[in-house]
Amino acid sequence: MSDKELAVTSPLASTSTDLAARRTGMAFQRTRLAADRTLMAVIRTSLSLISFGFTIHKVFDQLKEAKMIAHAASGRNFGLSLVLIGALVLLMGIVYHAWFMVALRRQREAMRAAGTLHAESPFPPSMTLVTALLLLTLGIVTAVSMIYRVGPFA
Repeated sequence: MSDKELAVTSPLASTSTDLAARRTGMAFQRTRLAADRTLMAVIRTSLSLISFGFTIHKVFDQLKEAKMIAHAASGRNFGLSLVLIGALVLLMGIVYHAWFMVALRRQREAMRAAGTLHAESPFPPSMTLVTALLLLTLGIVTAVSMIYRVGPFA
């Protein structure tokens, strides 16, 4: 037997390959979780913008109703701008997250097909993405309500 045949049939070689494939699988899971954490940071930022914008809008509305200020349009417009920026930031974060996860799943599947990855652990859909989509819907409803003065946020 040649040295090449011994290396291929050695139990240590197959163990090493198996461990490398498992480590690569764990690396994919860590990368997926890192992408979720990044989307959570986008959610926190956009939620802050949306809630702060809504608060500014309502404060200026209350000041105008109490006749403490004559014109509240600039404050309300600023608040609306913050809500729209928050929704836009969230939309961009969702698009990036979805694009990244599709690319990661494709790469994972290609490596599984090549036999360099076990891919035994599940790769579930992101619950963070579902939360982001719900918050985006709420942000859009809030902005529409502020613009047209209808609904629960008018």
